[in-house]
Amino acid sequence: MSKEQDVINYYVLCNKLKNVIRTGWLDWKVQRNRLESIAEHIYGVQMLAIAMKTIYQYDIDIMKVIYMLAIHELGETIIGDLTQFQISKEEKEKMEHEAVHSILSSLIDGDKIEDLFLEFDSHATAEALFAYQCDKLECDIQCKLYDQEGCVDLKQQEGNATADNELVKKLLENGQSWSDMWLEFGQRKYPYDKNFRAVSEYAKNNYIEEEITKKLIKKDK
Repeated sequence: MSKEQDVINYYVLCNKLKNVIRTGWLDWKVQRNRLESIAEHIYGVQMLAIAMKTIYQYDIDIMKVIYMLAIHELGETIIGDLTQFQISKEEKEKMEHEAVHSILSSLIDGDKIEDLFLEFDSHATAEALFAYQCDKLECDIQCKLYDQEGCVDLKQQEGNATADNELVKKLLENGQSWSDMWLEFGQRKYPYDKNFRAVSEYAKNNYIEEEITKKLIKKDK
């Protein structure tokens, strides 16, 4: 097989993620003409990482983080987007690691890329833990944006295994909205540091929207 074919094969495989909708949105029956794909999540979490790094001045190698995040969903090209409510963490890790190894084995220096993937999965270095927090927070913020649009009906969740989770049920029974529950769940479950927790709390307690374009338009006028 030629180098040119190797490049095309790898790209075509990864390109599949443009058309794979994130399972969480399907599970919650998010009603919207267009839902976030895994590829869009990868882009979003990389942009979030840049913002968190620059605004909070983390002492990390941001390029390493961006590389980690570029490949962190690579296994899903083969196994799909499996959630923590569908399969055990251990089983998912095994399947994902096998898939990533299979994909990268055909690439020169694939072992180095695989090491980076495993580092991300370990959460053991400053960059890996930062990237992991970005991964989780991006999902939380996207949930809030969908909720603001009124995309989820909590009364129409038959067959949603996530809604049957004990903590999820407890939070919803306390009268929380879908996104309030989601953000609270993230704060309790994931190892957010004070900055990530502050951003999560802000998203939970405020209507969030993009202000930069508005300021630029106002400035141009």
